Amino acid sequence: MQNEIISDATLVSNYIKGDEGALETLIIRHKQKIYSFIYSKVYDRDLAEDIFQDTFIKVIRTLKRGAYNEEGKFLPWVMRISHNLVIDYFRKNNRMPKFDNAGEFSIFSVLSDTSLNAEKSIIKEQVENDVRRLVDELPEDQKEVLLMRIYNDMSFKEISDRTGVSINTALGRMRYALINLRKIIDKHNIVLTN
Repeated sequence: MQNEIISDATLVSNYIKGDEGALETLIIRHKQKIYSFIYSKVYDRDLAEDIFQDTFIKVIRTLKRGAYNEEGKFLPWVMRISHNLVIDYFRKNNRMPKFDNAGEFSIFSVLSDTSLNAEKSIIKEQVENDVRRLVDELPEDQKEVLLMRIYNDMSFKEISDRTGVSINTALGRMRYALINLRKIIDKHNIVLTN
């Protein structure tokens, strides 16, 4: 037997072809890094172990379905799965306050917390991704105004000048963008947290 290390890509390929030992090698190779990452988010050994096992159940199912695209990025892919399972755990167990998106609440206020611990940081990243996906569902004119106002911190006068529409039209588009975001959030039953 040679002493060279078999690449993750080769091990994944061997596992897909039926070599169960290849998966065991992958798990042993990456267990410490993945488990440590999960533990750093949940601070509970039993819970971290459960999420670690759920991660590899998902990995196995994806590999067996043939839905894994090998790009030489096995570990980042598995880390992303574990990251998503941690988020799912926090959401499912109501570890965070919920907003009902009623009244004058702005969903962008959830993005402004500056003193974040590890748990809040991972949740903030997921919320930002969710908000970006929601914004992409808006009509182009509303999305344009919302991005200028929220992400570029432009005044409605500046938006008006840039887009060539009146200030009232820019204000209206912003208003409809927020109304439509709330509708999308309600329709998909999305929970945004801080």
